[in-house]
Amino acid sequence: MIQHMLRYPAGWTWHVVQQASHLPQEQKPLPSRKSVQRAEEAISSKRKVKQSQESDQQALAEEQIAQLKQQFVECATWIDECAGRRTNHISVDDFPGIGPILCGTLMIQVSEEQSDVQSFHFWLSSKRLITMHEDMRIPLRLQNGSHTPKYDGCQIAPEAFFIMISVMLEPFHSGLDGFERRLGELEKTMRIQNRTGLIDVIFERRYDLLHWSHLFIPIREVHGAAKESFGEEITDKDAFVKISYKLERIDTLLKHYALEIDTLISMDDAISSFRGNDIMKTLTIFTVLFLPATIAGTLMGSNFDWLPFQKHRWGFTAMVIGITLITIGIYIWLWKKGWTGDLLNRRSGPLLFSEPLEQEGRSARHSKRKKHSLGSSKPEDSTGSSHQLLRSRKKRM
Repeated sequence: MIQHMLRYPAGWTWHVVQQASHLPQEQKPLPSRKSVQRAEEAISSKRKVKQSQESDQQALAEEQIAQLKQQFVECATWIDECAGRRTNHISVDDFPGIGPILCGTLMIQVSEEQSDVQSFHFWLSSKRLITMHEDMRIPLRLQNGSHTPKYDGCQIAPEAFFIMISVMLEPFHSGLDGFERRLGELEKTMRIQNRTGLIDVIFERRYDLLHWSHLFIPIREVHGAAKESFGEEITDKDAFVKISYKLERIDTLLKHYALEIDTLISMDDAISSFRGNDIMKTLTIFTVLFLPATIAGTLMGSNFDWLPFQKHRWGFTAMVIGITLITIGIYIWLWKKGWTGDLLNRRSGPLLFSEPLEQEGRSARHSKRKKHSLGSSKPEDSTGSSHQLLRSRKKRM
């Protein structure tokens, strides 16, 4: 365990506690040509060395934890509770002589990999911030040179704590950007080609969104718990206002993504329902069309000594012709009833644009006819007047 204390101009302190990481798991030895006894002795010696190392490391860690408890008596309970905790936990308390306290554990995603989730333990008062973690990447990211001037300008420890929360949300934003890109590809694929197994991809995106929501809810809880603990002392700070706007923006994005995924699921359900109805309708139509042939085949295959036209020369031909005529008649009857729809006679081209194009063609033809009538009216009038003049001259003569 490594302890590091940072003191800032406003008087508050930040204690960084780096926990000891776990030893790597023992690898299985490769097969050896030596005797089994020597192999067992080697394995037992390795186990003894490992056990001694673990015991020494555990004793050292316990000693350091005891020293930390003696140094910070008010944090003793929090230190014991944080040992081995891998779940989110937020607690609000009021310690005599110190004031309101906010402590607990946040599970944060350190990189873009969803499985790379580490625990971040914190204990926060107005003048003191203690952070405890196992992953070394967390303090390196929080103590980056670009964030140090922001900590120097903070007046209280909670203000700096929410700057740290904003820094730890950077992988969250990049992860949401990647999620939005994958969701856009899913929507494009669904619009162009709606495959049968697309619902599995939709549910995969839904699980991704649940992962980000599970990480976001504890941070939202910390935000509310800070207002409960420190009140106006923190709500007026610039860092708290900025993190409030950021959390609102993330909350809006998560709700929007959830609405989009629910819409995709509803659309897939509707398309599956329409497909099922079309399949059942098609099967019903084909069943009805082939019903005469089924009945005729059943009757002709009966075990009777005498059947009509069984030994007639044209019996089979007459039966086939009759079945064909009856089938055609049934299809015409279904088509006139409008029950076939577009299942057996699909039209080429999209149906959505047929009506506007047809209306446009009618209006264009109407305008052409109108122009033609207007253009042809003048020569008809001139020819009519010339004929009238000739008739009047003939009458006079």
